[in-house]
Amino acid sequence: MARSPYGNYGHAILTAGALRHPGRVALTYCGEQSFTYDQLNRNVNRRAHALLAAGIAPGQRVAALLNETLQVAEVYLAQAKIGAITAALNPYWPIETLQAVVARSGCTAFVYDATVAETVERIRPDLPAITTWIDAAGLEHDDDGEPPLGGGHDDPLALYYTSGTTGLPKAIVHTHASSLATAQIWLDVPRSDDSVFGTGAIIWGIGFPAIAGPALYAGMRLVLEQDWGPANFLKVVPREKVTHVSQIPSFYAALLGGDDHADADLSSLRVIMLGGEPLTAPMLAKIKDRLPRAGVYSYYGQTEAPYTCMGRVDDASTPLGASGRARTGNAVRITGPSGERLVDRIGEINLAGPHRMAGYDGEPDKTAEALRGEWYVGGDLGTLSADGILRVLGRREDAILKGGQWTQPATVEEAAAALDGVAEAGAVGVPEGAADQRVLLALVPRAGQSLDAAKIELALADTLPAHQRPDAIVIADALPHAQDASGGPGKLLRREIRDAYGHLAEPRD
Repeated sequence: MARSPYGNYGHAILTAGALRHPGRVALTYCGEQSFTYDQLNRNVNRRAHALLAAGIAPGQRVAALLNETLQVAEVYLAQAKIGAITAALNPYWPIETLQAVVARSGCTAFVYDATVAETVERIRPDLPAITTWIDAAGLEHDDDGEPPLGGGHDDPLALYYTSGTTGLPKAIVHTHASSLATAQIWLDVPRSDDSVFGTGAIIWGIGFPAIAGPALYAGMRLVLEQDWGPANFLKVVPREKVTHVSQIPSFYAALLGGDDHADADLSSLRVIMLGGEPLTAPMLAKIKDRLPRAGVYSYYGQTEAPYTCMGRVDDASTPLGASGRARTGNAVRITGPSGERLVDRIGEINLAGPHRMAGYDGEPDKTAEALRGEWYVGGDLGTLSADGILRVLGRREDAILKGGQWTQPATVEEAAAALDGVAEAGAVGVPEGAADQRVLLALVPRAGQSLDAAKIELALADTLPAHQRPDAIVIADALPHAQDASGGPGKLLRREIRDAYGHLAEPRD
């Protein structure tokens, strides 16, 4: 019996939309080009036929080093249609990391765009397993009809990579089916026929199936930019009437930390999805004060199981600090050391659902450790209420142990961020991994203001118990964040705070 074409990721994400509403605008690129669903589908088909003409076969692994957002969208979807397995590479990796990842990926072909051409020339001589090199700009073909579908359902679709903060990034295998399950994200969130989702260059890698793909699947207009930092955000949102965004709270610390946003018309925003780091009460208040018409949602997931939980936090349906409930078709539980299910007690977060990864490529031991039956267990701690609301406490290695009690950095950071003049706060325990730590707090003042560490210390002594009070406070111009190509700040890098300022928290003789 023939398999349904709707089990193929590219067909279900894009072709279905072209059949359903061919004349609707599917994608706008940098304010310069727009494509209807029918036009975008034909563009992807031409690229798919060009890949086939270049000798790319179903099941073949193709490394993709792309940073031009339009190229990412079209090439990823074209490879999905023909059943090629995309190794979704991060263009911001160091050369050594990139080369090592490709060498162990099993790829025999490599597609790239002009932004990384110099990098490709540097790594090409040391990757003999790559026999086909393809410049994405040349992926053109006369045939814009549907190509033969070469994969679907439980066939591997792509390798997406972890951040690699503690070693070489792990390759996570997602299938057509798991990626289609992830694509249902926006079906759980209010939207309309004129909804517009805006994003930047972070769509390479897991950002495509977790951010861009869902917008097309839901029939939205996808606005792709190369720069999604605060300055361009303030231009693009009014220009494109963006309604939906997915970011991290640090983005709004940067956006609202000065006065540049004051005159921008951001009234079109209706849904702000936030995850990746804790959302504090002061930050939520700042967002709602500036964007009162936007619903603010928290989400939780990992590359291995994206967007498992979500909930709206600005209308009391989800408590602030929580990540909501498992979305439709997914499941979450908390387990203790022996695997027992816990309610309202701290334990390991377990995630399940059709969106879960198939495993770590070539690493059966790590796969067996993380996949326990139908559950994925990734090392995060949290609690689950009796009515299913998840509260993520963070990773064990981020927790601060002082006076025999554990504290999550977000607790200290939230108290500090509530003080006048504080734009951003970052807390860490020092020394790293010690049985008894001291609390180091780094603060960034709001634009045009100054902070006095001694006054901050006195203020926090009134609001925090002894084991959470900072032992050292640093006033910094900025806090270190990961660079994710969005143009705005990525996740807070606590390790770099510890490395830069940890000596200031050492006990004085």
